[in-house]
Amino acid sequence: MGSKYSSIVETVGYTPLVKLRSLSTAKVDVYAKVEFFNPGHSSKDRIAIPMIEAAEREGKIKSGGTIIEATSGNTGLALALVGIVKGYNVILVMPDKMSPPKINLLKALGCKVIVTPTEVEPDDPRSYYSIAKKLSEEIPNSFYAQQYWNENNAKAHYELTGPEIWEQSEGKITHFVAGVGTGGTISGTGRYLKEQNPLIKVIGVDPEGSILAHYHKHRNTNIQAHSYKVEGVGEDIIPTNVHFDVIDEFVKVNDQESFDWTRKLAREEGLMVGGSSGLAVAGLSKIIHTFENGSTVVVLLPDTGERYLEKIFNDSWMRRNGFLPPVSTAQQLLESKPPSLHSPKILPESATLRDALNQFRKFENITQIIVQSQNKFFRLDRREVYRRALINQASLDSIKVGSIPMETVEVVSSDISLEDLKKKLIDSNVVLVETNGQITGLLTLRDIADNVPF
Repeated sequence: MGSKYSSIVETVGYTPLVKLRSLSTAKVDVYAKVEFFNPGHSSKDRIAIPMIEAAEREGKIKSGGTIIEATSGNTGLALALVGIVKGYNVILVMPDKMSPPKINLLKALGCKVIVTPTEVEPDDPRSYYSIAKKLSEEIPNSFYAQQYWNENNAKAHYELTGPEIWEQSEGKITHFVAGVGTGGTISGTGRYLKEQNPLIKVIGVDPEGSILAHYHKHRNTNIQAHSYKVEGVGEDIIPTNVHFDVIDEFVKVNDQESFDWTRKLAREEGLMVGGSSGLAVAGLSKIIHTFENGSTVVVLLPDTGERYLEKIFNDSWMRRNGFLPPVSTAQQLLESKPPSLHSPKILPESATLRDALNQFRKFENITQIIVQSQNKFFRLDRREVYRRALINQASLDSIKVGSIPMETVEVVSSDISLEDLKKKLIDSNVVLVETNGQITGLLTLRDIADNVPF
């Protein structure tokens, strides 16, 4: 029988440990701490309530106030849930490299989202840190959560995540591995675990482009940070929540390694997780051969992969950013398109303007439909159909699409090379693809552009 809770935030924590078969061996057991079982589907759910309740106790926010945070998304979602339960407004400031689904999700929960440039220095007035700070100074009865410097971040993991892992592993854990961003997860969890057994190794994973691993080794910031694609980990600043004394070792991982492991976890483990999870496992894979026989490893997977369907799990995005090999034929390009956009929508020339209008309303993502007249094909653009429908609202059922001026669409073989296809699309913008005498797909100039790294 299931438990009953008075609000959604009471369901935070007690996420499972799941064995990773792809890394476990007869000598080393590897378990994933799967944080997408939290209500907001990330480990950041653990820190929201402690940060806000501490602010309430200290009088930093009162009833009807506004929570403000600079976030890559997951902390924002956690704060949104708290805001809903406690009756606070929530304003979130995010860098523009964050995935659209994250932003849309936050808006769906009633948050105001402000998007800022990623490629600026932390002290630039346009950075998400600077804008969040400025808003907190301007808005009365507001609280800037500051997860990077708020001690309740690491404290939450010390009081909840660490004890969970210790109990679930029956005290057998020998290594704890996690990506490092704000530092709260690895610092709080790692400190608790080391207090139970000082021999436990705490290993941080840092993306290429971040300065945290360098600071851990050299205790200076004499290194230039640069951009990277993986979200929610790494920093170009040194947060006070990164307790470097707790971390025994850092491993550096690049975007390619992070995303390869993210996709591998989905396909081989059934774990649909985000890029920071792939980063953590990629880091572990680099050093696991050094672990002693009988080791029990816990690697923390911070969030769900469903927020990255338009990025890491989108072949076109991966290819466009150089993380997948380029396509070489029209057929391979077709296979990279979503099924809803793969097959052309074909109407006979006797179809009415209403028929065309209904097609565009039914398939909202398409920009044109194909009209067939005997063995010839023509393109009918969404904009032209809407324009004519508005002009001829009383004649939608009598106007035939064959009477509308349209451009001819060429048919190409599915094995045409990408170079030859590119030349045709530069001239015509749209082609139909034929396989064994059957029309099997539609390609546009954008399909090529979306799959080519520029």
